Amino acid sequence: MCGIVSAIAQRNIVPVLVEGLKRLEYRGYDSCGIAVLANGAARRARSVARVEDLAAQVKNAGFAGSIGLAHTRWATHGAPVTDNAHPIFSRETVALVHNGIIENHEALRNNLSAQGYTFVSQTDSEVIAHLIHSLLPGKNLVNAVRAAVQQLHGAFAIAVFNSAEPHCIVGARHGSPLVIGVGDDAHFLASDAIALVSETERFIFLEDGDIAELTVDAAHITDSNNARVEREMRVLAAIHQASALGPYQHFMQKEIFAQPRALADTISERDSFLPVCFGGHAPSVFERIDRVLILACGSSYYAGLTAKYWLESIAALPTQVEIASEYRYRDSVPHPDTLVIAISQSGETADTLAALKHAQALGHIHTLAICNAATSALVRQTALSFLTDAGVEIGVASTKAFTTQLAALFVLTVTLGKLRARVPSSTEDIYRQRLRHLPVALNRVLALEPNLIAWADTFASKENALFLGRGMHYPIALEGALKLKEISYIHAEAYPAGELKHGPLALVTDAMPVVAIAPNDALLEKLKSNLHEVRARGGQLYVLAEPDTQIESDAGVHAMRMPEHEGPLSPLLHVVALQLLAYHTARARGTDIDKPRNLAKSVTVE
Repeated sequence: MCGIVSAIAQRNIVPVLVEGLKRLEYRGYDSCGIAVLANGAARRARSVARVEDLAAQVKNAGFAGSIGLAHTRWATHGAPVTDNAHPIFSRETVALVHNGIIENHEALRNNLSAQGYTFVSQTDSEVIAHLIHSLLPGKNLVNAVRAAVQQLHGAFAIAVFNSAEPHCIVGARHGSPLVIGVGDDAHFLASDAIALVSETERFIFLEDGDIAELTVDAAHITDSNNARVEREMRVLAAIHQASALGPYQHFMQKEIFAQPRALADTISERDSFLPVCFGGHAPSVFERIDRVLILACGSSYYAGLTAKYWLESIAALPTQVEIASEYRYRDSVPHPDTLVIAISQSGETADTLAALKHAQALGHIHTLAICNAATSALVRQTALSFLTDAGVEIGVASTKAFTTQLAALFVLTVTLGKLRARVPSSTEDIYRQRLRHLPVALNRVLALEPNLIAWADTFASKENALFLGRGMHYPIALEGALKLKEISYIHAEAYPAGELKHGPLALVTDAMPVVAIAPNDALLEKLKSNLHEVRARGGQLYVLAEPDTQIESDAGVHAMRMPEHEGPLSPLLHVVALQLLAYHTARARGTDIDKPRNLAKSVTVE
């Protein structure tokens, strides 16, 4: 989603702003811009092209200054045109960048127009800039911001400077992430710590309602009650490594190959299947619950669908999986002994956060976050949490975040199964061994890359594809289709294989590749029948076949032998193969893999 970088220092901060924007490009954007305060006047450059174009503008115009703002915008209110790009100015005095959505912007716009303010953009963000400017008489910038945010309804993270106060930058957050970077004789604000890795390893994560006043020497933070607070400073040294591409051609490729390590880190010391892995209060909570509700979006939703099979078959817990953006807009029947699980890579996904709050408003008190960000709003909002150790994920299309979510959900399933006397110690040992073997098994799947490149060369010329799976592999087919469409722009759909004859079979021709996931499980013979239906219509099959399935390559059948069968953890192996297929198809088509069009990494608006 949108990205913020801001800095105040005793040196020229324009290179910092440009570098920060380049590091935020992975989040997705339609326009970008920079504003600096120099010699008492605000200067601005904006572009609807890439950050590289903006950097050339800034260089040619001789931009320099010790205080400034920068932004990448993903359009919500108003088209991606220059007038709607940030930073937004109010009467050439107040400069502002904003992430999020202001829900009451129309009423505020009408009031400000009546006061004589002229709006030159269609953005809700311009309302904030004019509102702050209107409140400046008799106030300094930080107090004007404090008064302004009290009138805003919605989600926002903002950074602001005032040309009349060249000694400070003010930031505020409510529902959108914002972090302070602490440097030597400098302070920074950003929506993502990765924007600042070239400047500092010291970060302070603001909480909802916080307002921060930054000077060269200090960062003063007040909470929603206007009380001075000290937030924990965290040192994030490893983030430097995540932002380096290394020997890989794209971050997505790097992150696919990082999955064995990410899984090993995620399950380390947690394969004891003890409730305390989910928080100190987990033992008492887990003893009470008798059903599960999972809330998530996108790939996280597919992880939840996979977990539904595990939770019901292994732990005997009725499980409902809801798309977060839909859940809070329908009537549902709450149950007091439900464990509500919210899944999000960033922990800042607006729809998931809103769905969680809705569930809590209905009386659900047993809540658990599965998340990759310890400082996120999702983790702070839930009673329990399980932090995956995926590390920073830069590619927009989720890979290692997805597989580590699956690992976390499997650990949860076995833990609950033990408590409910559904998992005897002998079975627990088998599950532990399989979890520990996962990194090895994934490396064997990654070794199939040359074969998947050959498949990708064929897929690259196609415009449509079908993915088939049965049982717990149907959500993996959904995830495989999502990956292909996200980064290659090939239209792809996934179905339970048994549903083929109920409609989708009409689409099958020799021009339609059909990818099938063929685990060696109880549904194998049923799946084979579905594959025969495809072949009878001239379809071209691409089958990920596990050992002993007796599925071999033949006319119209391209079978790839998966290295092994991992029982209930088999979905994690198949999804890695599908990630590689999507990645190499996109490479062959020459698309922007790490920053696919129209998409954003962290969806912080509804």
